[in-house]
Amino acid sequence: MRFRREGSLFIFIQPKALMTTTNTGTTPDRQIELDALFADLDQEFAITRRVLERYPEGHADWKPHEKSMSLGELAAHVANLPHFGKRIAESPEFDFATTPYAPPTARTRAEILDLFDERSAAARKAVGSLGADAMLTDWTLRVGEKIIATATRAQQLRRLMLSHIIHHRGQLTVYYRLLHVPVPSVYGPSADERI
Repeated sequence: MRFRREGSLFIFIQPKALMTTTNTGTTPDRQIELDALFADLDQEFAITRRVLERYPEGHADWKPHEKSMSLGELAAHVANLPHFGKRIAESPEFDFATTPYAPPTARTRAEILDLFDERSAAARKAVGSLGADAMLTDWTLRVGEKIIATATRAQQLRRLMLSHIIHHRGQLTVYYRLLHVPVPSVYGPSADERI
């Protein structure tokens, strides 16, 4: 696999790369292999599901600190985050002013896993349906007139869906450790699980 860096975005170039066109025609410097760009999506979803499978019943209201989300809120948030990827894939922007965030109500392990399974399958399908032109089109997150972030869909999917999931999944493993719940291996062995 070959790639080159363009700002904070890595452009992957492979023999079967998809080409985008501009008003000057096909431009090799905008080649992008969508499968390579998100090759780890299924792996990250599988790791996230494995972490959510450890969700301990009976601790939904537990917080490590008064300013923290509860365990139930955090786990439901992680389970719901793939939905952001679907929104990024299917619309040119998202406006919190017109669609305020409504936290999911899942509280049991079964509800959290069902939510994650539904959201991750829908996100994978939506992301998989995007072509190179759509991936390189700008996508905006806003609150009314205030723009929070504008970047290509590819960048926003990486940041607002995948990196966001990974960030909160890491928090969830800390909650588990504090509750003496065995932490699963993620990228390597944990103190509780060898690979």
